[in-house]
Amino acid sequence: MSEAVLLDLIHGCSPACTGASLLDSASAPHVFLLCGSSPRDKRSLSCGTLSACNNVRVLDSGSTAECLYRFKQTVDELDLSSVRVLTTPQGRDVLRVYQEQLFTAVYTFDYEVNDVTCPSCRGSAHTDSPGHRVHEEEEEEEEEQQVSAFLRQLPALKGDVTVLKSTLIPDCFGHGFSTRTGGVSYIPTLSSLNLFSSSRRRDPGAVVRENRRRLALHAGFHPESLRLVKVNHASDVWVLGKDEPESYDAMVTDRTGVVLAAPGADCMPILFADPVSKVIGAAHAGWKGTLMGVAMATVEAMVTEFGCQVSDIVVAVGPSVGACCFTLERDQALDFQRIHPDCVPDPESAQPHVNIRLANRILLQDGGILPENIHDDAVTERPRVTPCTSCHPEAFFSHCRDGPNFGTQVGFLWIKDTAHRTRPPTGEAV
Repeated sequence: MSEAVLLDLIHGCSPACTGASLLDSASAPHVFLLCGSSPRDKRSLSCGTLSACNNVRVLDSGSTAECLYRFKQTVDELDLSSVRVLTTPQGRDVLRVYQEQLFTAVYTFDYEVNDVTCPSCRGSAHTDSPGHRVHEEEEEEEEEQQVSAFLRQLPALKGDVTVLKSTLIPDCFGHGFSTRTGGVSYIPTLSSLNLFSSSRRRDPGAVVRENRRRLALHAGFHPESLRLVKVNHASDVWVLGKDEPESYDAMVTDRTGVVLAAPGADCMPILFADPVSKVIGAAHAGWKGTLMGVAMATVEAMVTEFGCQVSDIVVAVGPSVGACCFTLERDQALDFQRIHPDCVPDPESAQPHVNIRLANRILLQDGGILPENIHDDAVTERPRVTPCTSCHPEAFFSHCRDGPNFGTQVGFLWIKDTAHRTRPPTGEAV
């Protein structure tokens, strides 16, 4: 398997004391020299050992954060995931901080740590004194801030941040459904406002945090107040203030200032709002969660925990895959036919199309939600908030269309009415 070889010239690792290791790597097709803007490191590029390497790329963009971000871009373009790093003990500690910020578990890093033997490197060698450990913690925070500052100044891709809003949700709530424009994610299937980082995808946590910051700035909430459901494709609901489960597909609260968010990339982000009781909910409903009743479980939590009346609750269904593009195996599709025959327009097919939106509307109506209080693709008199994600690659991410390295948009909702006072805090951090 092809790998990228990264020689760290920034953190005290000069070619003079890593010559043997570098010569071993000379035949590697992808060699990168991390030298930043340091004059000492740039002078070291004249070393004869370096000239023996094939396909050498110099990373000297300025800050270490920018150098490693450009490195990741090239690694992604080459479709590589294995990185061998030649560095010192101090360099390993520093680079691991950047690795955590800018890479995911898709990538493997093998650190070859060289003993510090030359005078020029020995001065920056790692020590384990208490004072040094405190200094390390300060440096780690500084490195994280450096990554954030670099990402913040990147230009938005694919246009500005845009959100869809339902006219059914009253103005006492802030809400929206994100699209894919206005972020900094550059991998095609994740570009550009991907809002979820996964160990199985290539978009790292720092990039997703920057995308969330840009969405929050556009929508008018603080990014740290955003709460995203921990998807389990089931029907568990977390009532904020109670112990948080390990996983759940919906949340409800009556607290101001907390932004509930449900992800979607074909699955439905569904927003629930009761303007009378000032209670909100957000749910993630894929086909499994739909069959398990996650939408009505959210409504029932609002009723049970906060005394809401079902007739007061309004529901907005966000961008999601339509029946035009979504199919299941026949035995799975027939479960939807039992909800209503119209949910499966071609039941005789080996892989029938399934209308998961209609299934949720029927289940909500059966549970007491008024038909006119549901805003989905069946509604034509209001601005559209439920387009098919698979049919609109310019505007939305789609797992069905893009495969496993897909991006994620969200539906988000919060209570804006500061005059409404919620119950006393119970120790939960928001």
